[in-house]
Amino acid sequence: MSKLFCQFQKTFIFISILMTFLVLSCTGKVNSKQKLKEDMSIGTDTITFGAGCFWCVEAVFQQVKGVTKVTSGYMGGKLKNPTYREVCSGLTGHAEVCQLVFDSKVVSVDKLLEIFWQTHDPTTLNRQGHDIGTQYRSAVFFHNEEQKAKATSWKKQLNDKKVFPNPIVTEITQASTFYPAEDYHQNYFQENGEEPYCQVVIKPKMDKFLKEFKSVLK
Repeated sequence: MSKLFCQFQKTFIFISILMTFLVLSCTGKVNSKQKLKEDMSIGTDTITFGAGCFWCVEAVFQQVKGVTKVTSGYMGGKLKNPTYREVCSGLTGHAEVCQLVFDSKVVSVDKLLEIFWQTHDPTTLNRQGHDIGTQYRSAVFFHNEEQKAKATSWKKQLNDKKVFPNPIVTEITQASTFYPAEDYHQNYFQENGEEPYCQVVIKPKMDKFLKEFKSVLK
């Protein structure tokens, strides 16, 4: 009886461990499915803007509710893995851009485009203020047909209504390979706000933006 009892006890322990493993395994699968469902409920999308120096563009869109990530970088050129110095030469064809990841359930493409049009001069070809060159061109790099249609519509309506004194020259182009800029360009205004360029160029633009777009701020 003693041997039989020991054997029974071992079998019971084994079954208990097995059942515990199965329960944990099933719970893990449920949690994974739940997380996937939660992730799918977030309307994550991407759009890329060129509006002069990417330090300015980044500073603006970092403050917009629903924008979850802003990365400064380069797009629209022919050279692979360009450096800042190469892009600044104007010979690579790249524009300085900011790539935005955003929750479309919180902020719409239309609102992002509205902010884009109002926070730079889209009528100056290859120039924003004292920043001159093709790398500073005004551009919307769309990632899907909806973005293309909306950007084209915005441009047409603004031109038809003569919102700006001169015609809009903003390039509307299919997004191509995005090259993130060097680390020291990321989060530039927040980390270097006291520098002369930030105080003279970026801060006045930020002050105006913060005043006019209070409803969309984080």
